[in-house]
Amino acid sequence: MSGGHSSFYWPMRLLPKAKRQAMFALYGFCRAVDDISDGDFDTDTKRAKLTTLRAALTTWQQTGIALHPAIADLAPFVQRFTLPVAELELLLDGMETDVNSPLTAPTMAELSHYCRQVAGTVGVLAIHILGRPDARDFALALAEALQLTNILRDVAEDARLGRLYLPKECLDQAHILVQSPRAVLSHPALPAACMALYTKAEAKFSEAEALLAQTGKRHLWPPLAMMAIYRSLLRRLPRRDWSAPPPRLGHWRRLLIALSAAWA
Repeated sequence: MSGGHSSFYWPMRLLPKAKRQAMFALYGFCRAVDDISDGDFDTDTKRAKLTTLRAALTTWQQTGIALHPAIADLAPFVQRFTLPVAELELLLDGMETDVNSPLTAPTMAELSHYCRQVAGTVGVLAIHILGRPDARDFALALAEALQLTNILRDVAEDARLGRLYLPKECLDQAHILVQSPRAVLSHPALPAACMALYTKAEAKFSEAEALLAQTGKRHLWPPLAMMAIYRSLLRRLPRRDWSAPPPRLGHWRRLLIALSAAWA
């Protein structure tokens, strides 16, 4: 997916130059990792690529030599914005989970841990770039809300890839006893399971709002834009067939939301 079509594009593009460059470098690292995890490679190749990237990250930490372009792009901003490199390692942990042991009807606790790995990491790094490391709890709550929205949006696509992120508690609540991704996708109670996770996502957005009220909005308009974009998307999801391709917010709609957040 090109940057212009990403929900993250305008909230990043409207930042001051140094922060914008740092955000796009972080986005580039995330895309490099994600392209390995979701790419058309066999499992052994994915493992090898992730191992190589992790080794390159370790080498850069020890020697200052960046052997991977995504690390080279991000490296200048690590010291400038005091980025915690441990978050990049945790992100790799999450992607290795996707490759080595993809989640299939995880418990809610397991899903929350996965969200921390693949989304919370990015949120923590982003608020350092924005100069608001004190807003960590807000960033983590929002990141989980965004990731749960992604999971609900991509239920059908994930099932076709053999993945099932809907938690066991939601399946049990809907009386879905099967755990095969394709079987769940065709189950008549799928909407009930999705709505159970929808409730969790809405609660996480509300938690993020409450934490934001405590920390204040200063310098946090990009995550506020992401919150508005994704919450708008989340609320569109129940209107469609959960087993069908997801709805998308248009390019200009995302720009308008980003501008509204920037000028709020």
